[in-house]
Amino acid sequence: MKTQNAPIRTSIKICGLTREEDVDAAVAAGVDAIGFVMYEASPRHVSAERAAELARRLPPFVIPVLLFVNAPATKIIAACAHVPTALIQFHGDETPETCLQAARPFIRAARIPLDEQVSAGSARFDLVKYAEDFKAAQAILLDAHVEGYGGGGKTFNWSLLPPSVNAHLVLSGGLTPANVIDGILQVRPRCKTLAVDVSSGVEISRGIKSADKINQFVAAVRVADEQLAKNHVRLSPT
Repeated sequence: MKTQNAPIRTSIKICGLTREEDVDAAVAAGVDAIGFVMYEASPRHVSAERAAELARRLPPFVIPVLLFVNAPATKIIAACAHVPTALIQFHGDETPETCLQAARPFIRAARIPLDEQVSAGSARFDLVKYAEDFKAAQAILLDAHVEGYGGGGKTFNWSLLPPSVNAHLVLSGGLTPANVIDGILQVRPRCKTLAVDVSSGVEISRGIKSADKINQFVAAVRVADEQLAKNHVRLSPT
């Protein structure tokens, strides 16, 4: 009997939420995860108490994610006490050992150089080694390397990523409803599974999301999934 490939479904995270109506819009659109920024220097920063208020609006199986940048383990543990179901996202200069100190499931961000940085002589980022170094992470999030932390709404050159990475990846950095299809089609064949993460690409202003843009983004991701299915790209069984 012939078995069918598993249907391809790219998981979606909306990051940097600060308002109840934006959380509700993301949930209604069918996203899989909601990100709350714990980094005080970010214009999208919320306190742990505020993140807990917003996370209480989430239904089962929509995951809250707390984003930290070089935070001490004590702060991370305290924040997770407010949002006990949260996944952690490390977005700074954390080492593999640092990431394990909070004893929580985590995602590790990788800062991928922009084309101009590569042209200026920066070494190409070794994503295969990075994924091996952070093999305890549930996924490696790919973001553009800009000044400060976070992708700054910039995209990096997806075509320069390695052809095969033994990890679950999350594509981020400058994604919008207009370019996410191309990003998924280029990156999905290179990894175990792929998710996408968007913040500024669905905003009206910093920290203020647009329900219309969220819906457009989700719809575009599903179009990409349909194209992958037609191209017979299958999900990894691992």
